[in-house]
Amino acid sequence: MPTEASHKLIPMTTFVIEYYSHEGYADLQTLALMNNYANFLKKPLTLGMFVPVDPKGNVLKMPKNYTIWKTLEHNNGKDDEGVGSEEHKIYQKAEQKCFFEEFRIDYNGYSVVRIVANYDDSIELTFNKSDLRSPTFKDIESFTVFEEIYLTHAALKAIGIKK
Repeated sequence: MPTEASHKLIPMTTFVIEYYSHEGYADLQTLALMNNYANFLKKPLTLGMFVPVDPKGNVLKMPKNYTIWKTLEHNNGKDDEGVGSEEHKIYQKAEQKCFFEEFRIDYNGYSVVRIVANYDDSIELTFNKSDLRSPTFKDIESFTVFEEIYLTHAALKAIGIKK
């Protein structure tokens, strides 16, 4: 479950209003952050932003004992010295590229993949396997209709927010 310190996905206007209410002025760093967030919101929404996928966009199956393996300090994903199978390391690298926290595969069929937020089953998306895109949400900005979408470290880094 996301923590209180988690950053939520919000519309651009909310981002600007909230940032200015705390900062009160615009410097070059603030303007760069606004530009980064606007560009982030315009990215096409893809399956790999939610769940680990391979380079071809196929959903990766979580390796056996992955959750336990990941908690071991030497498997922190910050270097290649982690102990474990190659499957664990590939899954971890793919997981670190996801932009949104706590999504799981609900259905992985022949032509579509359906995912659901672990913390709210009403947040459900479907992706076509042919192009790995959602027919409902074309970009990240269109996905801001949900109030409880949490960003990962990879998303914050893409925006330029240091956590």
